[in-house]
Amino acid sequence: MNLMAYIQTVRGFKPSIADNVFLAVNATVVGDVVIGEGSSIWFNAVVRGDVNSIRIGKNVNIQDGSVLHTLYEKSTLHIGDNVSIGHNVTLHGCTVHDYALVGMGAVVMDHAVVGEGAIIAAGSVVLANTIIEPYTLWAGVPAKMVKRVNEAQSQELNKRIAGNYQMYASWFPEQTHEFSEL
Repeated sequence: MNLMAYIQTVRGFKPSIADNVFLAVNATVVGDVVIGEGSSIWFNAVVRGDVNSIRIGKNVNIQDGSVLHTLYEKSTLHIGDNVSIGHNVTLHGCTVHDYALVGMGAVVMDHAVVGEGAIIAAGSVVLANTIIEPYTLWAGVPAKMVKRVNEAQSQELNKRIAGNYQMYASWFPEQTHEFSEL
């Protein structure tokens, strides 16, 4: 039995996935999606570029159960390089800059911007149009700034996490990225 991620072309948009991206067997990637080198999409994660574009940089890990989506003709989703998206995160039409970390169960809504190296605490809700400054820690519902974080420590944390997820991906058999043309 050949198990692989579900990858589908939608409205003529075929996902573009770098060769060394890890896709868990039940990850879903559809539509106008670009995934950069060294990234990983984990179990039960959904990257749904059916209504607008989703761009994921290099060395990004989208952990188990996360959902990435947008608003039709109104918002797109951009994730920079070396970003960690924790388990069960919802990103909807937002921008997450390099070295940021979005903790487990957090929600980041349309047109919000998570600055470089920022950390969103687990369970937080970042409301639409919120601008999060680089290298700050935000927490709560709705999320508020808690404190500034050290730039070097923040970058080192996410480089380490990204490296860990590349190691974890190496534990699984190599897969080909086949597409459904439904």
